[in-house]
Amino acid sequence: MNDVKTRTIATPAVSGPMSNTAGMSAAAGQVLRNTYKLLAMTLAFSAGVASVTASMGLPHPGLMMTLVGYFGLLFLTSYLRNSAWGLLSVFALTGFMGYTLGPIVAAYLALPGGADIVTTALGSTAVVFIGLSYYAQRSSAPDMSRFGNFLLIGILTAFGLGLAAYFLEMPVLSLAVSGMFVLLMSGLIMYQTQAIVRGGESNYIMATVTLFVSIYNLFASLLHLLGFLGGEE
Repeated sequence: MNDVKTRTIATPAVSGPMSNTAGMSAAAGQVLRNTYKLLAMTLAFSAGVASVTASMGLPHPGLMMTLVGYFGLLFLTSYLRNSAWGLLSVFALTGFMGYTLGPIVAAYLALPGGADIVTTALGSTAVVFIGLSYYAQRSSAPDMSRFGNFLLIGILTAFGLGLAAYFLEMPVLSLAVSGMFVLLMSGLIMYQTQAIVRGGESNYIMATVTLFVSIYNLFASLLHLLGFLGGEE
């Protein structure tokens, strides 16, 4: 499918060191609850925006506009993360990401069997997120804090390779990048969840942004891979 391009977006920097304590304090529990509440609201809002853009047939803003909009709103959200304005900023960010995703999903839906690809990617994303989030909170889960630098370097590398694949029009490299992002985003979901549970992340706005971007990239990457496996690319 030559005219459909899924685009992954670089994630925010991973949070600071985590405590090795397996138990969750009351403060960490509150951050986790607030994060999941805000994440649910932003996912619903983003999905609504994506549905509107898809149904209206609006064009994708393009790679450069996507990157400028994403990093600009990400910087604004980080700057306002300790104020009430940070909540408005996170909705602006996730709404914009929903807008960029809508035309991509619409392009897949227009293909024979596209609805099955989108549904499978969506269901797989939900299963991976719920499963890894649950596992990361268990005391038997590996300590992900030691993988922070690895995840950061991996994400930056995959992002750079993704840009190269886009500009050089290298579909094989693009598929490899999607595979990398599936693994990296899975690791980042576990890392961020543990950071909240073990006290390494106390700001639920930034925790929400990290998890949202992880879910976005995971879905976009699975969509790309499933489209290829289904013979639609």
